[in-house]
Amino acid sequence: MQSANMLLKNFLRCSVFPFAAQHGMKKDLFSLSRTLILSPRLNKDNSCSPSEKLDLDAWKEVMKSGLQEVSATVSEHKEVSTLAAAREILEMWRLVGRPVPENVSEEQLKTFMECPSKSAKKKYLKYLYLKELYKKNDKRKMDEKRERRLEMQEAASKTEEPKKNSFLCLWASSMDKTYNWRVAQSMIFGQPLVFDMSYEKDMSVREVANTVRQIVLSEGCNRRSVDPFHIHFCNFKDDSLYHKEFIKHYREAWGKLLITVTDRCYTDIFPKDKLIYLTADSPKVMKTFDHDKIYIVGSMVDKSIKTGVSLAQAKRLGLETAALPLEKYLLWNSGAKNLTLDQMMHILLTLKDTGDWKKALEFVPKRKYCGFVNKPVHELKKTLNLINILKLGKRQGELKKQFAKNYSKKLTQK
Repeated sequence: MQSANMLLKNFLRCSVFPFAAQHGMKKDLFSLSRTLILSPRLNKDNSCSPSEKLDLDAWKEVMKSGLQEVSATVSEHKEVSTLAAAREILEMWRLVGRPVPENVSEEQLKTFMECPSKSAKKKYLKYLYLKELYKKNDKRKMDEKRERRLEMQEAASKTEEPKKNSFLCLWASSMDKTYNWRVAQSMIFGQPLVFDMSYEKDMSVREVANTVRQIVLSEGCNRRSVDPFHIHFCNFKDDSLYHKEFIKHYREAWGKLLITVTDRCYTDIFPKDKLIYLTADSPKVMKTFDHDKIYIVGSMVDKSIKTGVSLAQAKRLGLETAALPLEKYLLWNSGAKNLTLDQMMHILLTLKDTGDWKKALEFVPKRKYCGFVNKPVHELKKTLNLINILKLGKRQGELKKQFAKNYSKKLTQK
């Protein structure tokens, strides 16, 4: 038995220890050999079981695990060495002057090493270089914009600091109170003005948003006027597009507006003989502003120019209609005679205060007309007839006779 132990000890010294010394496994194998040598001495009584004398399966597992660890460490060292070599190559190319990015991640290095050819590596590096350059340019532009914005804010704050004094703040608050008091008085004693909110189905979402924006401008103009209207929003439904857009604009101030909002129709609130529907399609022309009447304005922005919608609504309800006398006072140039809601509010407020059509129609956009009519219409017709006579060199009666003769000849030929 002792001779067998000595032979096993010599075998381990000759074969396993040199291999373990090369791969850093000396400690583990020394403990293993020690257990293998001392196990028969410690277990003399159980000498019958050969598996307890020498556990070769455990020894094989330990050897295999050690070899796997060694191979893993070797592969890791190889990867680290290849990555370092690739970084050195990139540094050399950067020193030579080739387009190489400054910051390269490990994944980019791996893809760089996996490129099949040198030209592919150059193209990949150029792509990374341009990408990094674009990022730097975007960052520089954002920094410049931020600096410019800060400079503008500082300049605005410097200019606004002397303006913001106690007198101006007191003036603004007092004017706000005055406007609120006027509008509150108009809700009791003022002339009503109705906005018909029943055109949501005839408009798109964008057109509804434009309509609400114009009504907001109209409400602000009415609030700042000397004698404001009492504004009514009729046929107004909760959770409609109108309602959502008004909440977007006014937010918490929506519940504090000094206006009347109702889902009822204006014919149920006011008598029909006092209602006048203002529409550009009406055959009747408005001559003067009547303070005893209640004017209705359709809350509609029509981009597709659907003619006759508001006129049909007024006829369906049996209401009187009227149109602004644009052709009577303006030399109309081109375009439809539809005006925005805030322009209508300016015109009605000016007519209410002054009664002068020329002052009121100054709020019509200048691109739509050439100028104001200085003479009555019948005098303009006379001048046009004179111009035609001078151009043709004949009188108007002779022209009519000649036209009648030619027309009769055409009829006989047929």
